[in-house]
Amino acid sequence: MHPRTTTRATSTIRVLLGLGAALVLLFAAVAVTVADQSAPPTSASDRDAFLAGTSKDCPGCDLREAKLKRRDLSGADLTGADLSGAILHRAKLANARLDHAKLQDANLNKADLKRASLTGADLTGALLYGADLSGARLEGAVLMQVHMAHSRLTRAVLRGADLSLSTMMDAEMAGSDLSHARLKQSNLSGANLSRCDFTAAVLDGAGFVRARLNDAKLKGVSARQADFYEANLSGSDMTDADFRGSRLLQADLEGAVTEGIKTKGAVLVDGTIGQ
Repeated sequence: MHPRTTTRATSTIRVLLGLGAALVLLFAAVAVTVADQSAPPTSASDRDAFLAGTSKDCPGCDLREAKLKRRDLSGADLTGADLSGAILHRAKLANARLDHAKLQDANLNKADLKRASLTGADLTGALLYGADLSGARLEGAVLMQVHMAHSRLTRAVLRGADLSLSTMMDAEMAGSDLSHARLKQSNLSGANLSRCDFTAAVLDGAGFVRARLNDAKLKGVSARQADFYEANLSGSDMTDADFRGSRLLQADLEGAVTEGIKTKGAVLVDGTIGQ
């Protein structure tokens, strides 16, 4: 082959290779653009949409001190969201998913949390005055120093939850599961706790003045230094319960099962001191 022809052929091959490479790069860029467009939105986008009210779901979002008063979040997915310090006064959160959410110091006064899932959630210091948590699931939740007087927790599941140092006066909690829960030094005076399951719960130092605990399961509870003045404990199962140092003065124990109960140092129903 003539040298000039060979040079031309080589140049043509180089041009074609260059065009091929350029096309490959072009197709790759288009693919990346398409992939970016089809990718799920970022958490920041989720947060913006949530705060704008165009979306109810925002799992894992940073929503600290968000203003969500009266917001309808029924059925929302807020799993693992940080709502510490958020304002959720009168918010609608029925059937919402708030498992492992951070709700420390949140304002949930008079919020609707019926059947909401709050398993493992942290509500330390939260305000829940008059809130409705009927049927809510709060297994292993932290509710220390919570203010929830006049709240409703009928048939709520609080198994293993920590409600220590909380104010729960006049709360409606009939039929709730509080087995293995901690309520140390909490105030439940006047609360309706009938048919509640307190099996193996820790109630040391708690106040149950005039509370209704009729037909409750109190088997194996630790209720040392607790106050049950004029409480209704009729029909309850207090088997192997520890009431040492507690006040049971004028409490109603009619029909209660007291086998194995410890009452040393306690002020008994008739005012005598337990031995």
